[in-house]
Amino acid sequence: MNLHAVIWEEEGIYVIKEVFTGVTTQGETIEEAIENLREAVELYLEEFPELKEELERINFVGDFNVQIAKALG
Repeated sequence: MNLHAVIWEEEGIYVIKEVFTGVTTQGETIEEAIENLREAVELYLEEFPELKEELERINFVGDFNVQIAKALG
C-alpha cells in the first residue's frame, strides 16, 4: 500500500504527516522521520483494519502545491 505524506522542518527536526490517516511523527533526519511514520501508520492501521481496507481501494493520482495569498491585516 502506498500512502501520501508531507514533511517539513521545524527547529532542526523533520516532522512528517500521512495525509489520509493524519498520523504524524518526527525524526532527526528525513530518513528517520519516514521510518518512524512507516512504523506509526502500521500500528495505527492494526487498530483500524476497516480503514486499512478503505485505503487499499484509494486510487492515488498525484499531488500538487497550492499557493495561498498572504492575508492582509
